[in-house]
Amino acid sequence: MNESKKLQQQDISGRTIGEIVAENYRCAAVFDKYGIDFCCGGQATLSSACREKGLDPAEIAREIEVSKSGPTLHSEQYSAWELPFLADYIINIHHAYLNENTGQIATYLHKIAGVHGANHPEVIEIAAIFDRIAADMADHLREEEEVLFPAIKRIHAAAAAGKTPERNDRRAIEDSLRKLHGEHETIGDAVHQIRHLAKDYAVPEDACNTFVVTWRKLREFEHDLHKHVHLENNILFAKAAQL
Repeated sequence: MNESKKLQQQDISGRTIGEIVAENYRCAAVFDKYGIDFCCGGQATLSSACREKGLDPAEIAREIEVSKSGPTLHSEQYSAWELPFLADYIINIHHAYLNENTGQIATYLHKIAGVHGANHPEVIEIAAIFDRIAADMADHLREEEEVLFPAIKRIHAAAAAGKTPERNDRRAIEDSLRKLHGEHETIGDAVHQIRHLAKDYAVPEDACNTFVVTWRKLREFEHDLHKHVHLENNILFAKAAQL
């Protein structure tokens, strides 16, 4: 390996997972492949994440470079978007997804817990965990839509107009960020616990159609949550903290 390539890999090994994915979302596929948390665990460096998983940082860095080949779509350049636009995107895409699917997934889980709970007691535990996620998520989305995002938009508008932002808006952002970061950790841990209990969503041989659909929707829920939390923790929250 030539010297410049070694230096490039040393540089990327010292960067955080969140920074790498924020720069190019295609890199998320590499971290997903190796079970590296790029949303709630986005503050870890590539080298420390690889050490925890027993992976070779040089190999992961190579795969990251391969994933970034080709032009980046404008629709994936999230870190280049202005904060009000990114906040609206999160509401229209990710909040809308949660509002449309969380209740349905909870209903399916309780249904299969009633039918299959005797043979698969883990489903009963998963249903209880998901109920807590749903309750926490409702308050979480309300905080973002009614407090944090409006404050961000007002500060952004004030800056664009050359005015001094309101002190109350700055305080609201600081308070919300402390609260929401902690809630992301709690919800992320709960989703990881569900995946563990569900054995990576492996479908049992005696599963009915509803069981199969529920596992598919839980996997989809987790995938959406990873991107949702990444956009907030690694981009929107990070920029909002600088306001």
